[in-house]
Amino acid sequence: MKYLHTMVRITNIEDSLRFYRDGLGLEEVRRSENEKGRYTLIFLRAPGDEGGEVELTYNWDPETYGGGRNFGHLAYRVKDIYALCAHLQGMGVTISRPPRDGHMAFVRSPDGISIELIQDGRLDPQEPWASMPNTGSW
Repeated sequence: MKYLHTMVRITNIEDSLRFYRDGLGLEEVRRSENEKGRYTLIFLRAPGDEGGEVELTYNWDPETYGGGRNFGHLAYRVKDIYALCAHLQGMGVTISRPPRDGHMAFVRSPDGISIELIQDGRLDPQEPWASMPNTGSW
């Protein structure tokens, strides 16, 4: 058995690619459009990771998706959690659970999917993160 991918539904391709590609640094590995089914699939993965992918599913006919939290979350190991959180914050992404301990943070995608960021190793606590409160739910 081999893990293939996790699918999340998205409502806006550009907003989602800005978050997953430009923000988190994932790379698009393939894309397909299905006119009969009226959807687009975009597969992304972390650079250098030949393992599981994230499948972004965009349905061409508008739908309302609720409860992104009931999905659970995606998790990524990162080289510098402080730098990535600062980068995402600079893009306007809310850091829902800041990396106060130098180890873990949570953010949300434009469609409310919870993303856990886990530091590869542990960093010493740093400001402004160490004293930053949680924002919203994660």
